[in-house]
Amino acid sequence: MKAFYTVLLSVLLLACGESDKKDSKMYLPDSNGNLNTISIVADNVLWEDSVGESIRDIFAAPLNGLPTEEPMFGMRQIPPQVFDGFAARNRIVLKIEKGDLEAATKIVNDVYAKPQTVAVVSGKTNQEIIDQLKENSDKIFDAFNKEEVKEKLRRINLSLLTDKEMEDQLGITIDIPSAYRISKAEEDFYWIRKNLKNSKTIELMLYEVPMETISQGDSTIVDIIKMRDNITKTKIPGEDGIYMAVEDAYVPSLFKTIIDNKPAYEVRGMWDMQGYSMAGPFITYAIEDKINNRYLLADGYVYAPSLPKRDYIFELEAMIKSITIK
Repeated sequence: MKAFYTVLLSVLLLACGESDKKDSKMYLPDSNGNLNTISIVADNVLWEDSVGESIRDIFAAPLNGLPTEEPMFGMRQIPPQVFDGFAARNRIVLKIEKGDLEAATKIVNDVYAKPQTVAVVSGKTNQEIIDQLKENSDKIFDAFNKEEVKEKLRRINLSLLTDKEMEDQLGITIDIPSAYRISKAEEDFYWIRKNLKNSKTIELMLYEVPMETISQGDSTIVDIIKMRDNITKTKIPGEDGIYMAVEDAYVPSLFKTIIDNKPAYEVRGMWDMQGYSMAGPFITYAIEDKINNRYLLADGYVYAPSLPKRDYIFELEAMIKSITIK
């Protein structure tokens, strides 16, 4: 009988332990904060010295493809001694730890709130920390961007555009806010727009081209620009021969990425209107769809003179990254 009670007590203790673990995870507060704003947890001395300078150089660097300089991320510095409670709930956190620590960079999730991504960078000296920041900046960028895209899509999904016919025609699914409208619908081309105030707009083109349209290698960027110029000239021309084209004076940037587990090209640059004084940034994704022998193109652009454009381009980026090919 004594053995029975011993086993029973052990089972109860184990159950309580598991319950405590679940409860501690369950009761994490909801994260908060403005999109693309990092909480930098660093001692004031570090923030004002070379470590802070390096953080600002890396994470507040100008975003590619915008007409004026806008930082990749906004930042707010929080001293470690006050990083608690509400202050610890930001979705993306960069924590700097200096002391008798191995030089390292770790990405952890849901530490102080959920959902949350925390990058912890440690080292014994300022230089070790700076080296870690430089060596792992791409990894940290990617982790923060994924968290913020996820949050933007959560907000988008609160009210979605009804676009089943378009999705069936293109063989995709995509999350588009209900504030947008479909302005043009053809068999293989869709033009979606959202009006801002004073004739300013955010616009998205979805279309497909044969796989051979975009070659691999040095001419990839040339092929994408040529294809884009042809689409904007023939599909959304203006009056009196006016049409949109990639701006020659601003060299677009080309990156490789993954969307829906498929290789994709990402192009960021500037467009202008041939024959009229209009211009703005664009972001184009060419998603490789080998099964259907095509590239699916998702091309977003913004016309918002005098307004910051980073968040508008980010909205387009999040919508495009929601694409899945059926």
